[in-house]
Amino acid sequence: MLVKNRKGFTLIELLIVVVIIGILAAIAIPKFAATKDKAKLASVKTDLRNMMTAQEAYFSDFATYTGSLSSQIFQQSSGNTFTVSGTTQSFTATVTNASITTNPKQCTVTVGSGTTTDGQITCS
Repeated sequence: MLVKNRKGFTLIELLIVVVIIGILAAIAIPKFAATKDKAKLASVKTDLRNMMTAQEAYFSDFATYTGSLSSQIFQQSSGNTFTVSGTTQSFTATVTNASITTNPKQCTVTVGSGTTTDGQITCS
């Protein structure tokens, strides 16, 4: 009687493992993409808060808001762009990150307007 000692996996077993790994990857990859967008949106909100702090520091020194923050006063995060407009007594700032794949992609704040949304960050 001849007994063969077979070691290893059959082709079917290997294919089943590859299919299972493929299914798990198809589930996990979109979750990671959403997490990346959340992190980018968090950087947008952080930049907006930092800009508000810089504007308040400038207002504390000069009793006026500024429409142009120099890079010594405020430096945005990589990938974010910002705009500031307003008067000497109020300003509106918007920070945008175009690489975010889902909405919201930008956040805005208005300070000094005297409205109920004064100083509240809204994203769209």
